[in-house]
Amino acid sequence: MYETFFGMTNTPFTRAVPVEKLFETTAMRETTGRLFYAAEQQLFAVVTADPGCGKSTLIRGFAEKLPANDYILLYISDSKLTPRWFYKGMLDQLGMEAKFYRGDSKRILQHQIEIIRGVQKKKVVCVLDEAHLLEKETLEEFRFLLNYRFDSMSPLALVLVGQSELWDQRLKLQRYAAIRQRVDIYCTLPHLDRSETDGYIRSHLDYSECGQELFTDKAIDEIHKASSGIPRMINRICDKALLYAFQQQKRLVDDHMVGFVVEHEMLTVA
Repeated sequence: MYETFFGMTNTPFTRAVPVEKLFETTAMRETTGRLFYAAEQQLFAVVTADPGCGKSTLIRGFAEKLPANDYILLYISDSKLTPRWFYKGMLDQLGMEAKFYRGDSKRILQHQIEIIRGVQKKKVVCVLDEAHLLEKETLEEFRFLLNYRFDSMSPLALVLVGQSELWDQRLKLQRYAAIRQRVDIYCTLPHLDRSETDGYIRSHLDYSECGQELFTDKAIDEIHKASSGIPRMINRICDKALLYAFQQQKRLVDDHMVGFVVEHEMLTVA
């Protein structure tokens, strides 16, 4: 609605921003690098972050940059995932039929992965999103899956992605010690600081091709404070602030306009 008013070609603060146009913090760049290392070495990695801090963005970028000639990426997101459905989900993506008993499905999966590694010369990377919702039985199954050939190798790279509670309230507990000890790489995405918030906003405006400054420095201060540096909240505040500016026929968003939007139009700011 406001795009034409501000001379934009693209809508800036949406989830549809192409991977190559996404703003990348130092933490995201380092985490992506570690995920590539996990894929190459077939390791067990865990990535956590607070809601809205870029987990999905990180995985989307990682998936699109992973060379298809060298890797097969399997992606599963299911809050009610059981061990049986875990194997079924992976086998379905590999074009294989799962068996009723999970032990049979696991053997089929391991055999298929050996074919992929030996014949196709590719490595398998499995990403499980929303992993903070998984039950202990499913988490335990990952340990059994990775215990392969007398624990001498891992059949695939496994990446668990979830909210901070996955590590803080689950894997750090003593009853999950056997799983935690198998984690090779643990990464967490922090909230953006003030400088990163500024860079994030500018990056999205560059993508919009508006060609002008739309937020004052004080407005960005207010956005950072109200959003707590959470990218999803930054998107929401900026989008509503631009809409409000358009309705007021203002070409520049200041801190008072951001404050008004946060107070009157945001259901939550955290």
